[in-house]
This record gives sequence, C-alpha cells and structure tokens, in this order.
Amino acid sequence: MQTKASVDTVSGTKVTVVGVGQVGISIAFSIMTQGIASEMTLVDVMEDKLKGELMDLQHGLTFLDNMKITAGSDYALSAGSKLCIVTAGAQMREGESRLDLDQRNTDILKDIIPKLVQYSPDTILLIVSDPVDLLTYVAWKLSGLPKERVIGSGTNVDSSRFRFLLSERFDVAPTSIHGWIIGEHGDSSVPVWSGVDVAGVRLRDLNPAAGTSEDTENWNSIHRQVIQSAYEIIRLKGYPSWAMALSVSVLTRAILNNTRNVYAVSTFVEGIHGVQYPVFLSVPCVLGENGITDVIQQTLTEDERTQFQKSAATLNEVQSNLVF
Repeated sequence: MQTKASVDTVSGTKVTVVGVGQVGISIAFSIMTQGIASEMTLVDVMEDKLKGELMDLQHGLTFLDNMKITAGSDYALSAGSKLCIVTAGAQMREGESRLDLDQRNTDILKDIIPKLVQYSPDTILLIVSDPVDLLTYVAWKLSGLPKERVIGSGTNVDSSRFRFLLSERFDVAPTSIHGWIIGEHGDSSVPVWSGVDVAGVRLRDLNPAAGTSEDTENWNSIHRQVIQSAYEIIRLKGYPSWAMALSVSVLTRAILNNTRNVYAVSTFVEGIHGVQYPVFLSVPCVLGENGITDVIQQTLTEDERTQFQKSAATLNEVQSNLVF
C-alpha cells in the first residue's frame, strides 16, 4: 500500500463494554452484528474468558461490516469512548441482605467508574448492572459527569415486555402498541395504563377500569407477567440476556447517531411527578449525542403518580445507607 493520509487512532463512535458475562457479551454481539459502532473495547478481569470472547467475535468480522475490537483488563484501552456500557456486578450470596449486595456493587463501581471517566472524560455512561436505578445514582455520584450523561437501562426492557404481551392480546405488532412501564426496574415498576393506545385509540376510553382492581377484563395480569418474566427466564435458562442486549443496542444507536428516539430509561427524577428525592428512575427520555436531552412528562393519573413517588421514596431510603 502507498500511504496517502494518516489513520485516526480513535473513532467517533467507539463503545466500551465493561463486564463480559452473559449480558455483556450479548450486548457486544448485538452492537457488532447491527453495525452500530465502528470500534468496541471489552474490559473484564477474567483474562482467559475475555481473550476467548475477543477471538470468537473477531473471527466473525468477515461476515459483517468491519469494526475494530479490542479487549483487556487495562482501562486505558477504553480511551476515547463516546459511550461506556457497564454490566459488571456481584450476585447475591446465600444469607446476604439486599443492602449488603447493594454495597458490594457500589464498591465494584467505585473501582470502575473513575477509570472510565479518567480515560474518556467526555463519555456517556450507560449502566446496565442491577439494581440499575440505584447503581445509576452511584455512577453519577462517582463520575462527576452531568446528570444527562449518566443513564440507566431502566424499564426499556420492561416496556418492551409490556408491549409484546399487549400485542398478543390485541393481535397487532408490538411496534404498533404505545404502552410504557416507568419507575423502578423491578417489582415496584409502574404501568401507565392511562397511556396505552393503538393508533390513538386509548384502552381507558374503551374500558375506564383497565388495569385497576375493578377491571373485569383482568388487564393488570399483563403487568404481573412483566414483573415475573425475568424470574421465569432465570428459572428456565439461568439468565436473561437477549432482550436486554437488543434494548441496549437501540439505546447505543440513538446516542451514537443522535436519533432523538424516546425510550424508557433511568434518569434523575427529582422534581418530576412530584418526586422530592435525588433518585434515578425510568421515564420516557429523548436520547441523542449529548445523552438525555429531554424528559417527556406524561399526564399520569393520581394513582400512577402515587406509585411513582412510592418507588422514589423506597429507593432514596436504600441509597441513603450506602457508603461511598
């Protein structure tokens, strides 16, 4: 080759994934196969597994648009990342309290987040590790980044499960259903029944009791299925991965391509829907190259607002006991 120009050493669409467990490697595979990023770095402490995953991914590049993939335990490899996706975290031990687990995960982020920001000070952080709302708050406190550049994967998958289950009942495609799960990614999530519609036709206009205890059509069973889905997947296959990977890949695309799509992700919600605590919970957010540019403040019913505020109060109580 006859060189005509120098090659840029850092891509404008570089993504780093921290943690190559089942969720992390599924995210990496989804981003790679969809051609979302031009460069990707995998970071983990498990050197052998990391090398094996790197080789396996690299050997498939012939069948895809080319991208640069690197991997290692040195966070210097992440330098210049536009987006850093964190999936690393601890699993609950037998006899361990929820607070103990939350503290262990906080301690893990205390090692990860400062290093990512050191090498990529202009990055956007996307937290996937559970409990995601709590750890997104932790990442924000540790990073020193503006709130709009620290995002949790939140209830994006919950909302997708919600729409899928609604779509089966309506017999239309999930993409043609408007329905949102907001609040905590977990058991206290809030289904926005007042906003469920197909082509502008609101479910509540047809059945004002939909999703309430007076509902004879039992729509709220769908929300119970949403909550139980993750537990059922874990029981059947050991871990949920593919839906989360696809969710994170569309969030990545929205950020790298500045698409301004709206997704249910975890963000700072003090002052939203009457929340009086500095917590991160999911609401519909507009995503672009600067992170979260706008929050859509839905018109909630009084019951939906109360549920949302209750999630915020519970989360605030937990995070106030963490040691940074």
